[in-house]
Amino acid sequence: MAKISILMGSQSDLETVSETVNVLKEFKADFEVRVLSAHRTPKEVVQYVEAAPKGGTKVFIAAAGMSAALAGVVAAHTTLPVIGIPIETKNLKGLDSLLSTVQMPPGVPVACMAIGKSGARNAAILALEILGLNDPKITAKLINYKKQMCLKIKQAKIKV
Repeated sequence: MAKISILMGSQSDLETVSETVNVLKEFKADFEVRVLSAHRTPKEVVQYVEAAPKGGTKVFIAAAGMSAALAGVVAAHTTLPVIGIPIETKNLKGLDSLLSTVQMPPGVPVACMAIGKSGARNAAILALEILGLNDPKITAKLINYKKQMCLKIKQAKIKV
């Protein structure tokens, strides 16, 4: 298993999760992506989450839409950090996913990102920041990443 474990509730979530994957690839991070559903494969989710720390997983990222129970189920079965990505949905534009991910009971925390692709990118950055607490190489890459973001803003040309 990888240090960052990304779980998606459905294959269709990959459109959003690809943003997470792109950032992690850019950082050459150790990650894996699995499709496991809180509702359709609940036993498999629990088995995977409980085995993951022995395989080296340090952070979970869970992406799901609609009732979006995946991040909460993962958090219920681990003491590792869990980052939730609410997937944008057709009916409620992801508000359903956001509320399902963020409204966790006391003692079962999930770090909830924004709905959709921007949240997916931030999930990768947060996972890297968590790993960076014990890895100076990751921290150095994050410092450079943020410097580059700053440079882009400073170099922006606006024509009025």
